[in-house]
Amino acid sequence: MLSAVCVGETMAMLTPVQAVPLHQATELHFGIGGAESNVAMGLAAMGLDTHWISRVGRDGFGTRILNELRDHGVGVSGVEVDPALPTGLYVKVPALDSDPDGGSSVLYYRQGSAASAMGRAFLGNPAVASLLDNAALIHLSGITAALSTECLELLEALLAEPRNGRIISFDVNWRAALWEGQDRSILQRLANLADVVLVGKDEAEHAFGTTDESELRRLMPDPAVLIIKNEAISAISLDRSGTREEVPALSVAVVEPVGAGDSFAAGYLSGMLFGLGQKASLRRGHVAAACTLTVHGDRGPLPPADQLAAILDSSDDDWAAIHVEDGQFNTNRSVTR
Repeated sequence: MLSAVCVGETMAMLTPVQAVPLHQATELHFGIGGAESNVAMGLAAMGLDTHWISRVGRDGFGTRILNELRDHGVGVSGVEVDPALPTGLYVKVPALDSDPDGGSSVLYYRQGSAASAMGRAFLGNPAVASLLDNAALIHLSGITAALSTECLELLEALLAEPRNGRIISFDVNWRAALWEGQDRSILQRLANLADVVLVGKDEAEHAFGTTDESELRRLMPDPAVLIIKNEAISAISLDRSGTREEVPALSVAVVEPVGAGDSFAAGYLSGMLFGLGQKASLRRGHVAAACTLTVHGDRGPLPPADQLAAILDSSDDDWAAIHVEDGQFNTNRSVTR
C-alpha cells in the first residue's frame, strides 16, 4: 500500500459551546485542529497508509490528539512526546448572530509548544526516519515554517533531501497571525523546492503578492505542478510544461468553511498518488472539500466507494449539475445517497 506522511503541529482546540462572546462562555468544546493532521485523516479515508509526524506534550491535550488520529486510521509511531514542553492550544471564537459581519476569530497559544521544537535533530529519530524513507508522499505546509527557527530548519532539511522516488507536497496555508513581523518571502523559497504546491487564490496575494497565474508560476518555476484553489469557482493545475487544467467547483450549501482546504489537498493528493490525471485528481479534491463544507468541524465523511466513483466518473454536464447539501450529492439527473 502506498504510504503518505504528513508533518506539522496539531493543537488542542477549545471553542464556546454556545455562540456567545468568549468572556460569557460557561462551557468550551474540546476538539483538535491542525492542517497537516487534517490532510492525514483525509488521506487515510481515501485508502492510503497514512502517518502523522510531530511532537506533543505529555499532557491530556497530547493524548487526545494521538487517540483521535489513531481512531481515524492514522499512524502516530513517528510522534515524540515531550515531558516538559506543552501541546499547543488555540481557542476558536465563533461568529455571533448579533454581529454577522464580525466573523470568527482564533486565539493561538502555541509559542514554546512541543511541536515548535521540531528541528533537524528530529529527523534522527529512527521511527521518524523510517517513515520518511518509505513514504511515497511527504506533505508539508507553510504553517510549520512560521512556528520557530527550528521548524523552518526542519522543512529546509526535508526539502533538500534526495527524493528517491518520493513526492513532497507543500500547502502554503497562509496564516496572517503567524507571519506578522516575519519574512514571508520564506514561503516562496520553500514552495519552489517542493514537487507539488497548493495555494488558495486568496492566500496567494498575501503570501506572494499576486494572484496572477503566470506570475505565480514564474515565482515558483521548479515544482512539477502548481495547484491554485480559486475559492468556490474552480481549481486550476499548472504544470511545468505549461499545461493548464481547470475543474469547476461543485455547487455546495456551505455550513462552515473550516477544513475544506485540507480536505481538498487530501483528495487531490490521493488522486495523484493513485496515478490519476490532473482533471480526475482535481475532482477528487472538490468532492472531499464539498463533504467538509457541508458539516460543522474540520472533516466531512466521503460518500461510499461506489457512489464516489460514480460522481468522479460523471460527464462534465453531470458534474456541473451536482449540488451538495447535508452530505448528499444531488443532481437534476440523479440523486446520490
